Amino acid sequence: MAEYNYRTDFRPMKLSGLEPLIITPESNFINVGERTNVAGSKKFLRLIKEENFAEALEIARHQVENGAQILDVNFDDGMLDGQYCMVKFLNLVAAEPDIARIPIMIDSSKWEIIEAGLKVVQGKAVVNSISLKGGEAEFIRQAKLVKRYGAALIVMAFDEIGQADNLERRIEIAKKSYEILTEKVNFPPQDIIFDLNIFPVATGMEEHRRNALDFIEATKWVRENLPYVSVSGGVSNVSFSFRGNDRVREAMHSVFLFHAIKAGMNMGIVNPAMLEVYDEIPPDLLALVEDVILDRRADATERLLDYSEKNKSAKKTTTEDLQWRRENLQERITYALVKGIDKFIEEDVEEARQNSARPLEVIENQLMTGMSVVGDLFGSGKMFLPQVVKSARVMKKAVAYLQPFIEAEKSADEKSNGKILMATVKGDVHDIGKNIVSVVLGCNNYEIVDLGVMVPAEKILETAVREKVDIIGLSGLITPSLDEMVFVASELERQNLNFPLMIGGATTSKAHTAVKIDPSYKNAVVHVADASRSVGVVTALLGENSGQFVAELKKEYAEFRENFLNRQVEKKYVSIEKARENKFQIDWENAEISEPKQLGVQTIENQNLGDLVEFIDWTPFFRSWQLFGKFPQILEDEIVGEEATKLFADAQKMLGEIISQKLLTAKAVYGIFPANSNDRDDILVRDLGGNTQTIFRTLRQQAERSEGKSYLALSDFIAPESSGRQDYIGAFCVCAGFGAEELAKKFEQENDDYNAIMVKALADRLAEAFAEFLHREIRTKIWAYSENENLENEDLISEKYKGIRPAPGYPACPDHLEKLSIFSLLNVEEKIGVHLTESMAMYPTAAVSGYYFGNPEAKYFGVGRIGRDQLEDYAQRKNMDAELAAKWLAPNLAD
Repeated sequence: MAEYNYRTDFRPMKLSGLEPLIITPESNFINVGERTNVAGSKKFLRLIKEENFAEALEIARHQVENGAQILDVNFDDGMLDGQYCMVKFLNLVAAEPDIARIPIMIDSSKWEIIEAGLKVVQGKAVVNSISLKGGEAEFIRQAKLVKRYGAALIVMAFDEIGQADNLERRIEIAKKSYEILTEKVNFPPQDIIFDLNIFPVATGMEEHRRNALDFIEATKWVRENLPYVSVSGGVSNVSFSFRGNDRVREAMHSVFLFHAIKAGMNMGIVNPAMLEVYDEIPPDLLALVEDVILDRRADATERLLDYSEKNKSAKKTTTEDLQWRRENLQERITYALVKGIDKFIEEDVEEARQNSARPLEVIENQLMTGMSVVGDLFGSGKMFLPQVVKSARVMKKAVAYLQPFIEAEKSADEKSNGKILMATVKGDVHDIGKNIVSVVLGCNNYEIVDLGVMVPAEKILETAVREKVDIIGLSGLITPSLDEMVFVASELERQNLNFPLMIGGATTSKAHTAVKIDPSYKNAVVHVADASRSVGVVTALLGENSGQFVAELKKEYAEFRENFLNRQVEKKYVSIEKARENKFQIDWENAEISEPKQLGVQTIENQNLGDLVEFIDWTPFFRSWQLFGKFPQILEDEIVGEEATKLFADAQKMLGEIISQKLLTAKAVYGIFPANSNDRDDILVRDLGGNTQTIFRTLRQQAERSEGKSYLALSDFIAPESSGRQDYIGAFCVCAGFGAEELAKKFEQENDDYNAIMVKALADRLAEAFAEFLHREIRTKIWAYSENENLENEDLISEKYKGIRPAPGYPACPDHLEKLSIFSLLNVEEKIGVHLTESMAMYPTAAVSGYYFGNPEAKYFGVGRIGRDQLEDYAQRKNMDAELAAKWLAPNLAD
């Protein structure tokens, strides 16, 4: 392999959770989240010791939200049963799609814990770690088992002599480990990751001076001499000597990563909040830190210590000026597009038009040159989605200015990179994600044909043929949309059409695409996980090597499908009878049941939006713009904080206009009713005369649980008829979306996608805030079972109140059809104008509906998968065909 070059001659490492993570030389640095490691988080250790796995899962969720691409899981603590904890936690993770979508790193110093994790983890995991510490025979035995389980492998630079602590020892151990793995175990070299030991620098000890430099040089040697491997490490170790001075530590991490990544380090454990932007490190500090990291001066440690004592962390300030207006025309246009500044774009475009033979050339040359820069920056992770949408706004303003000149010239149409049809499928009304993908593709010179929402298959196919599109993109948010996507694919196949299909949306996944949609259509079907990947997918589908791309995609999905369908499901299920025998028990004789102060249906015609602002949970708002992190900490995030702050300011400005100018209208209908449960998991809702007017059908957990654990159903929280006590239940529907679609269309007509998307995102937040506001009113005034409640918004977001408000389609009641019962009971459509589509989506879209349970023991849970016996029982209770019920409950069926 003398000619081997890891940057050009590579085999990608392929990992997966529910979604694939393919690591190539073009991949950004892969960040491993470590807070689900009992050695890395005191809080996580405490929660696990308390067996509070539910809250421990939230730490995992926050890691994913904050950008972790792999989740490190470790339970090595003397007071824990590591095997039990690993199996239980990984099984819980598997039931949380927003966590399980990324690969797992099974981390332990004990082989039995690693193997226990390998037996239950889903997807392709990473084992962390094995080494030659226990001898070659044990190393080979463990490596063969890792290979058999189908995982990738971290190899520590450690052998029988000890840990590698200099350049020569790192190279020696890595070389020997690689030869054993590839020659004796036949382990795939692309699945080998070397941890070459990151040790602290600037400790004051002479032997530690080269710790960072030796790692960097060893990384370079390993990547250049051991084909296809990766290099990882825990970055925070390098700065331990400066604990307490975050300013210096952040600079040290950034400098170390800058040089280590250039040398070939491509993954590692990094806290994004403890990184400074390399180019923004003050020059004096940068020089001092590089002296230490690269061991450039004998007195480097003393000089950095002196700086550390004299300087504390300080806020960065930025000053805007118009210096860029002095640059040449192309640089001004590019700057305006990258920065999203539209103030001068018409002036610059006019100058470009005056210098061009035809107005179309301004688009083809100056504008597309600038947008190419935007596309490159977004693709490399140096721009974020809100910035790209602002760039699109500038581009559209420029094109709109040029359009009359182009029309007057009556020249040939502009040649685009391709034409993409985008549609939210029949029955579904959610389109924020679809619109974002359209903007991103439009920024890359693709022509978009947007059919909007609730688009039937026949219209999609008819338009695709008439417009001669190159690709069809289907979007959907609710579960029934998945079946509609399968139908569109089967119709394409039946009519022998040849349009590649892109699949996207919150409920879609690679698994569903490969198992359900791909077999229905002979041509390309590809799942697109988020907007940032859409350009790469479209480029591959329409490029010169599209045939090879599609063939490899079909092969990959076929293999995924085969493995998925042949998987061994170890989870067992009890009969519905046994589950009911072990239901959640409440002492109804002594249970607290509060009689509501106000019964019956009530309507709010025009809710004051200003009253809702304090109830807004802003974290999902940033997530909708693909900025991940918890609010308000995200505003201080070193990576996305600056852009998040700008986005938040724009949101506050628009929210103020919406409220002051009454641009949106919020309405609600709610009611509280007498109710009791029966022994078949039904909730009988009565009118004030005692007559049953509606029956809510609930589902019960059936996945086998440990001895003494209950099998929950929502009906458990309502007093049974046999108790002789009168209980109550509430239902509601709120909507803050009246006027949102019209306002968004107004912005779209002004070529302002940024504010069009902003309107819909804010309407969604206001709807959720309205639901939270109304629930507090129910708890404290209307039902008044919690009159003395005094909770902050953070407590409301964390659901620390008494009682619950679950919603159909969510884990505790996964059947979307139950919305029909709520809408009938409250007469929702007539009273406030919200209606259900045939797929049970609510329209207008910014709407929330659900139930109110007031029992102090009521809690949120997930029904999970159910058996065939409960499905048939449930269908019988609803008086519907079992196969139709199975269609609506498909994601929850065990078989």
